[in-house]
Amino acid sequence: MEWKNIYRGILMGISDLIPGVSGGTIAFILGIYDRLLSSISGFFSREWKKQLGFLVPLGLGIVITLLAFSRVIEYLLHQHYEATQFFFMGLILGVIPYIMKQAEVKKNFTRRHFFILIAIGAALAATAYIQTNDNVEPITSLSVPIFFMLFFSGWLASMAMLLPGISGSFILLLLGVYSTAINALSTLNIPIAMAIGAGVIAGFIVSSKAIQYLLEHFTYVTYAAIIGLIIGSLFVVFPGFSADPGTLALSAATFAAGLVFTLLFSSPKKTTITD
Repeated sequence: MEWKNIYRGILMGISDLIPGVSGGTIAFILGIYDRLLSSISGFFSREWKKQLGFLVPLGLGIVITLLAFSRVIEYLLHQHYEATQFFFMGLILGVIPYIMKQAEVKKNFTRRHFFILIAIGAALAATAYIQTNDNVEPITSLSVPIFFMLFFSGWLASMAMLLPGISGSFILLLLGVYSTAINALSTLNIPIAMAIGAGVIAGFIVSSKAIQYLLEHFTYVTYAAIIGLIIGSLFVVFPGFSADPGTLALSAATFAAGLVFTLLFSSPKKTTITD
């Protein structure tokens, strides 16, 4: 078992609780993105046992985070929203040079790649102006129609979780299910959590294979799209500047901490694009 993946799972789990922050971005920071895709894809094949050493500790870390930190994230977002968002902006901004090095942008990108990068980045940035539906009361009881609604919400969110730059939590916000998911985790509402979780698993199966295929067969176009998504996500996460000097100072400190974290944990060597 690769037990060091527990801390990686904890970091990915924290990011997936924050609307606008992608677990895929954290996987890139930690240098495990390609391995994550291949392991999820391989788990649903005949060679599933080979993937357990990587996935079990990672999944354990994510589950620990979802159960233990859901209340903490709720507190931080309500009491220190700007500082929390600036920390994740630091993480996101810091990973961009690393991914550009991975893709060898100067060598491999043409005008077409930059057009894709800008177009996708602008499209994601535009979602920052979309009104979300998170003012609804959380769902606490299950029926057949609600199960399927939560299942497909989890499906769509999990597809976003694996894409750097797109937040699964933000997708849940758009669908009006984020408060339900957080409430289910913080109150241990097992039926609601399982309905969303079943959709998440189904989405992982489909999206991991699709992203892996694109990286293998359309490598630099996919990297252009990924860089565009990450740049665009900065606009989604950006909370604005507070008029309070204390909040500004704290936000500057957390932003710097995010940058330092990226520098410490990003893999310094170029990893393989394919298996």
